[in-house]
Amino acid sequence: MGSLVVASRSFSKHPLLRKEVLNLYPDAKFNDEGLSLQGDSLVKFLSGYEKAITALETIDDSILSKLPELRVIGKYGVGLDMIDLDAMSKYDVQLGWKGGVNKRSVSELVISSAIALLHRSVFANSEVRKGKWNQVKGRQLSECTFGIVGCGHIGKDIIRLLQPFNCKILAHDILEFNNFYLQYNVTSVGLDELLETSDVVTLHLPLDNSTKNILNKERLSIMKDTAVLINLARGGLIDEAELKNIILTNKIAGVAMDVFAVEPPSDSDFSTMDNVLITPHIGGSTEEAIFAMGMAAIESLKNSKNPLYFKSTSGNG
Repeated sequence: MGSLVVASRSFSKHPLLRKEVLNLYPDAKFNDEGLSLQGDSLVKFLSGYEKAITALETIDDSILSKLPELRVIGKYGVGLDMIDLDAMSKYDVQLGWKGGVNKRSVSELVISSAIALLHRSVFANSEVRKGKWNQVKGRQLSECTFGIVGCGHIGKDIIRLLQPFNCKILAHDILEFNNFYLQYNVTSVGLDELLETSDVVTLHLPLDNSTKNILNKERLSIMKDTAVLINLARGGLIDEAELKNIILTNKIAGVAMDVFAVEPPSDSDFSTMDNVLITPHIGGSTEEAIFAMGMAAIESLKNSKNPLYFKSTSGNG
């Protein structure tokens, strides 16, 4: 039986992470062919190993039932939506995971996206590329109302970065963080109030049955037409068809999307809109964040827990 298998393609290509793994597990197997592993191909790749590091691979009952040797999974990345925690518990497979390790990477991209959208840099750049030289008027991030939906590791880090901008910060979360909110002058509000009053709305939620299309037609329609919307969390949190209609009818000032329900997005219309900033799921893809996530996955193999422990602690970042 092998010691460790690494399914993640990006982890397998990273020289420093490979070196760290091989120091601890000299016979480790990597995904050197860069395969997209799902279903039977994933089972075949993981078969015969006691420990595995996975990232975007779906781990569910159908996979675990065919891997009797597997005892521990280390999760590379901060989201747990690809892993069935109940199935892992059923088959007595431990989980190693650490949240928040890529928070600064995501937080910086949120702040930069907000500034770009408020200053209308995306639109201005589009105009210049068309040969037009118009001095576009935008708005400052400073002293705006900034709404954060989901105040986990990333949400809290954004709040810290916002302090010099003197924004009015609103937060919505199913959990209470009263001491943190008091320390950073954050107002806890309901979701509808946040959407109705914020100049910037940013989403930081996991994707599950309770959050799928949480920004539906009704909720999108109550946002201010001068507001900007940012989703660097998970595709599926926003009804994309309704969002496109909101943009086309000028009922929102700008949108930044790093994630889509289907990636690459099946609807190419978003990429042609001059007030939409699209990035290809790069929120946590700085060199620093990638290394931190990889090291966390390696270390978590030694500190794994019953997966059900993470049901109450997991989130999006």
